[in-house]
Amino acid sequence: TECPFCRTPCPDNNADELAMIRARVKKKDPEAIYNLGTKYCHGELGLQKDMQMAVELWTEASELGSIEAIFNLGNAYFNGDGVQQD
Repeated sequence: TECPFCRTPCPDNNADELAMIRARVKKKDPEAIYNLGTKYCHGELGLQKDMQMAVELWTEASELGSIEAIFNLGNAYFNGDGVQQD
Protein backbone atom coordinates (compact mmCIF):
# COMPACT_ATOMS: atom_id res chain seq x y z
CA THR A 1 0.00 0.00 0.00
CA GLU A 2 0.99 3.63 -0.39
CA CYS A 3 1.48 6.32 2.21
CA PRO A 4 -1.54 8.63 2.17
CA PHE A 5 0.76 11.63 2.70
CA CYS A 6 3.51 11.15 0.13
CA ARG A 7 2.37 8.22 -2.04
CA THR A 8 5.56 6.22 -1.38
CA PRO A 9 5.31 2.56 -0.38
CA CYS A 10 4.35 2.14 3.28
CA PRO A 11 7.17 0.95 5.53
CA ASP A 12 6.99 -2.63 6.73
CA ASN A 13 8.07 -1.90 10.32
CA ASN A 14 6.90 0.36 13.13
CA ALA A 15 10.09 2.42 13.44
CA ASP A 16 10.12 3.38 9.76
CA GLU A 17 6.39 4.14 9.74
CA LEU A 18 6.76 6.34 12.82
CA ALA A 19 9.74 8.14 11.22
CA MET A 20 7.67 8.76 8.08
CA ILE A 21 4.78 10.20 10.11
CA ARG A 22 7.13 12.39 12.20
CA ALA A 23 8.74 13.76 9.03
CA ARG A 24 5.29 14.93 7.88
CA VAL A 25 4.52 16.30 11.36
CA LYS A 26 7.66 18.47 11.17
CA LYS A 27 6.22 19.93 7.95
CA LYS A 28 3.00 20.82 9.82
CA ASP A 29 0.83 18.38 7.84
CA PRO A 30 -2.49 18.41 9.76
CA GLU A 31 -3.40 14.85 8.77
CA ALA A 32 -0.01 13.53 9.88
CA ILE A 33 -0.34 15.36 13.20
CA TYR A 34 -3.83 13.90 13.63
CA ASN A 35 -2.48 10.46 12.71
CA LEU A 36 0.35 10.69 15.25
CA GLY A 37 -2.17 11.74 17.92
CA THR A 38 -4.22 8.66 17.12
CA LYS A 39 -1.14 6.46 17.44
CA TYR A 40 -0.53 7.91 20.92
CA CYS A 41 -4.21 7.48 21.80
CA HIS A 42 -4.11 3.76 21.08
CA GLY A 43 -0.46 3.08 21.95
CA GLU A 44 0.43 1.97 18.43
CA LEU A 45 3.75 1.76 16.53
CA GLY A 46 5.61 1.07 19.77
CA LEU A 47 4.46 4.32 21.39
CA GLN A 48 3.27 4.27 24.98
CA LYS A 49 -0.43 5.15 25.26
CA ASP A 50 -0.56 8.86 26.16
CA MET A 51 -3.90 10.64 25.95
CA GLN A 52 -2.46 14.00 26.98
CA MET A 53 -0.04 13.86 24.05
CA ALA A 54 -2.87 12.72 21.77
CA VAL A 55 -4.97 15.72 22.83
CA GLU A 56 -2.03 18.12 22.28
CA LEU A 57 -1.48 16.74 18.79
CA TRP A 58 -5.19 16.75 17.93
CA THR A 59 -5.40 20.36 19.13
CA GLU A 60 -2.55 21.35 16.82
CA ALA A 61 -4.05 19.39 13.92
CA SER A 62 -7.48 20.94 14.47
CA GLU A 63 -5.96 24.43 14.41
CA LEU A 64 -4.46 23.48 11.03
CA GLY A 65 -7.84 22.32 9.71
CA SER A 66 -8.14 18.59 10.42
CA ILE A 67 -11.82 17.70 10.78
CA GLU A 68 -10.95 14.27 12.20
CA ALA A 69 -8.84 15.91 14.92
CA ILE A 70 -11.73 18.21 15.85
CA PHE A 71 -13.99 15.16 16.15
CA ASN A 72 -11.50 13.29 18.35
CA LEU A 73 -10.95 16.37 20.51
CA GLY A 74 -14.71 16.67 21.03
CA ASN A 75 -14.87 13.04 22.13
CA ALA A 76 -11.88 13.48 24.44
CA TYR A 77 -13.49 16.48 26.16
CA PHE A 78 -16.89 14.77 26.30
CA ASN A 79 -15.41 11.65 27.93
CA GLY A 80 -12.68 13.37 29.95
CA ASP A 81 -9.91 11.38 28.23
CA GLY A 82 -6.58 13.17 28.72
CA VAL A 83 -8.40 16.39 29.59
CA GLN A 84 -10.83 17.65 32.18
CA GLN A 85 -14.33 16.61 31.16
CA ASP A 86 -16.30 19.49 29.66
